[in-house]
Parts: sequence; C-alpha cells; structure tokens
Amino acid sequence: MRIGELSARTGASRRSLRYYEQQGLLVSARSPSGQRYYDDDHVERVALIQVFLTAGMSSRAIAQMVPCMTEPNMDRARQALTAMNQERNRLSSTIDSLVAARAELDHLINVNLDFLANGADD
Repeated sequence: MRIGELSARTGASRRSLRYYEQQGLLVSARSPSGQRYYDDDHVERVALIQVFLTAGMSSRAIAQMVPCMTEPNMDRARQALTAMNQERNRLSSTIDSLVAARAELDHLINVNLDFLANGADD
C-alpha cells in the first residue's frame, strides 16, 4: 500500500508517517521512482507508535526500542530492554501521580457536594 492508504488505515497524517520514517521508527520499501510502499505489518507498527506517543514517550525513546523489534540481536535486545524498563518506570510513576490527583479531585468533589447539599437548607 502507498502512504495515503497507510494514513487512511491508521489515522496518522502523511506528514506524521514521514516523520516516523525520518526518526527511524518506520521503514518503508521504495519503488524505483522513490514512492513509499507499506504492508499490513506497518499498520500495526504505526498503531504501536501512536500508543507510545500518546503515553508520553518521545520518538527518541521509541527509536531506542525499535531496533530490537526490526533487527534483533543480543546487543540491541539489551539496549532496548534498558529503554523499555526506563519507560515502564516513567509510565508507572505517571500513573501513580494521576491516581493521586484523581483521589484529591474526588475529595474536593465530595466537599463541594456536601456544601451544596447543606447550603440548600439555608
């Protein structure tokens, strides 16, 4: 498939797909005229990239994990594992912070609801 179809299937803009290639996150085959060609595996790869980006991972961090997925060897696997563990720890910390913020917001909501319920009596 060409870049337009990959864009339509993934929801990623053509510009984003070119950026992913520039960053080494995505590798396309090229026609003799230089047109990019993709297959169904690229759809899954783009979805994975989008999930990681949405989670706050940088393209650089993702790129550190990609070589292990595309061309595995022992050195790449070790480097990728280090990057994966760092990102997992960062995500866990972010999740913990979000849970704490939600708990505080729940508390404030309850305080406000109590105030409104008691204020209605006045």
